[in-house]
Amino acid sequence: MSEAVHTEKTEPRFASVLVPEAEDRFVGMSISKLTRRRLQNFKANRRGYWSLWIFLVLFGLSLPAEFIANDRPLLMSYNGSLYFPILKAYPETTFGGDFETEAEYRDAFVIEMIEKDGWIVWPLVPYRYDTVNYNSKEPAPARPSWDNLLGTDDQARDVVSRLIYGFRLSVVFALVLTLFSSVVGIAAGAVQGYFGGWVDLIFQRFIEIWAGLPTLFILIILSSVIYPTFWSLLLIMMCFSWMRLVGVVRAEFLRARNFDFVRAARALGVNDVTIMWRHVLPNAMVATLTFLPFVLVGAVTVLTSLDFLGFGMPPPSPSLGELLNQGKRNLQAPWLGLSGFFVLAILMSLLVFVGEAVRDAFDVRKTLSQTEGGES
Repeated sequence: MSEAVHTEKTEPRFASVLVPEAEDRFVGMSISKLTRRRLQNFKANRRGYWSLWIFLVLFGLSLPAEFIANDRPLLMSYNGSLYFPILKAYPETTFGGDFETEAEYRDAFVIEMIEKDGWIVWPLVPYRYDTVNYNSKEPAPARPSWDNLLGTDDQARDVVSRLIYGFRLSVVFALVLTLFSSVVGIAAGAVQGYFGGWVDLIFQRFIEIWAGLPTLFILIILSSVIYPTFWSLLLIMMCFSWMRLVGVVRAEFLRARNFDFVRAARALGVNDVTIMWRHVLPNAMVATLTFLPFVLVGAVTVLTSLDFLGFGMPPPSPSLGELLNQGKRNLQAPWLGLSGFFVLAILMSLLVFVGEAVRDAFDVRKTLSQTEGGES
């Protein structure tokens, strides 16, 4: 009887020892408890959390813009054969026409020939960003209608299509500019803060001189010399946008270079590049990551401003700034300015809300308070 009682008392104790703790995982990857607490802080900011999801959905939908807004059909059937005009160009003779050039699928004659012995599946918006609506019943800019839900611009191009392509262009440009400028800025700030002394002094004087250059006038001069493209404009803007993160990274490296673990690494003979990359940079990235969403907002603003002034992307590139400029020139067509304004306002608001959530996620006070609450 005593043995049975002894067994009942000891089994729960051994069972509790043998049960392993649940491992924290995120998207299939194991994460530390600190990262888990930061993710919880980010989700606690409901406005920023849902703003991130809304932004990802909108950006994800704009990536395959050619399949959403295009003047080429997605799929066609003619004489029992399937055709994919959105992926491949077909001459008009393929569908019984007279010309060897690519078929003009919006032409009523071509549509009649195809539908006589087949069918056509159009995209959701049957216009590309540069498609001119020759069948419009009003002079451009035409008012919103069932054919053009947000009307047309002053070149008779569909506004909805230009908004979709313009949204994608603005976000991609801002992401690429933020990525490259952040890499250069973090590297420059790391070198300044880690080595200090004359290196820091010379870099600071150079940044002061470089930041004092009139960026807008330089862009005006360069736009008259070279033809502006996506990559040339990106390169020019990167020459001036890399300085945004230098001060933050420099301050973090100046603070961390005198820590005990850095001195110990130097005493063990670890080279400077390894110390900067593996030991100091992770500490500096905490403050840097909180600035990245706002740097992204600044990149979107820069491109929109340049397009509005006429020094950005060349025509007929879809651009939110160019649409705002059209709204300024055509006050009798308020749908132009309002459409561009609301899309830009929504995009900027989402990015700002996400930035606030990221700032809360890396807030040391909230992380420590959550840790103390969990321990108590």
